[in-house]
Amino acid sequence: MDVSEIMTRMIAYSKGNLHDVDHLLRVWGYAHTIANQENIDEKTKFIIEVAAIVHDIACPLCRIKYGNTNGKYQEKEGIVLTREFLSSCALEEDMIERIAYLVGHNHTLTNIDVMDYQILIEADFIANATENKYSDEKVLHFINRVMKTESGKRLTKAVFNLGE
Repeated sequence: MDVSEIMTRMIAYSKGNLHDVDHLLRVWGYAHTIANQENIDEKTKFIIEVAAIVHDIACPLCRIKYGNTNGKYQEKEGIVLTREFLSSCALEEDMIERIAYLVGHNHTLTNIDVMDYQILIEADFIANATENKYSDEKVLHFINRVMKTESGKRLTKAVFNLGE
């Protein structure tokens, strides 16, 4: 199954929640852009893009089960939901496990040691920062403390008109 088919399935999974759909599209777009500019290999790029699409798969369940979408709850519930969702997508098992790992850590900003993880964190931050209108100071702090890719830093500065 290709990225567009997984995207279509995830949009349907969102059951008309336009905020969730908009967010996953934004995260995917930023992740796609950063991965392309960082010259990521095709398999890793596929993992990044699918992880970006499903990274908040647990939000609907968390709203019902916990009354909120706290990141720790999303990480806890997201691993199983991701495996279930991707099990019918004809992906290699190692890809499903890697994507589930990324979903299960997408709110953890420590020990980011692999590029797929880094790019997902950066893309999600850009989307969250635009949606929640983060201050320039908060954005710059994230750029300086967490972001590692040059293209992610450039993209974030461009989105927020922070100059080079």
